[in-house]
Amino acid sequence: MSEQFVFRSRMPASADSVYRFHAGPQALTQLTPPWENATVYEQSGGIADLGSRVKIRLKIGPLSQTWVAEHTACEPGRMFRDTMVSGPFKKWEHTHLFEPDGADASWLEDRVDYEMPLGWLGKTFGGWYARKRLERMFAWRHATTARAVTGDALARAERVTEDQ
Repeated sequence: MSEQFVFRSRMPASADSVYRFHAGPQALTQLTPPWENATVYEQSGGIADLGSRVKIRLKIGPLSQTWVAEHTACEPGRMFRDTMVSGPFKKWEHTHLFEPDGADASWLEDRVDYEMPLGWLGKTFGGWYARKRLERMFAWRHATTARAVTGDALARAERVTEDQ
């Protein structure tokens, strides 16, 4: 049985700016919290290239596992979706939504539909732990995004001021 996790934050920049940040080639690396012990080691294409893939090496103690995600949907400036092809979960589908809230603000929403491995055993013994990690990770990702797009907005404002 699938679980759904949703994390939503108001961003201090337009939906298009937040989307562009996520579409950047280093975004996933920048959005990986330092405590996660995960390394992006291969990427083919970008978020708008359906079928493109990302490979991440996860280390948990002495063990490592490869997570392969494929980009399965994209509406530039509005949303994109990645789906786990192989990795630690039975199912993982992550939808990133960018909703305008005026000219200079937006809502960033991450929706994750996931299923723990090992059926009811995995859900019973690992479900609470997975949810806690998701909450911590997405709080960090949203704060990192807000800092990045605020810096981008400041850089644009400074360019406009210099041009005048």
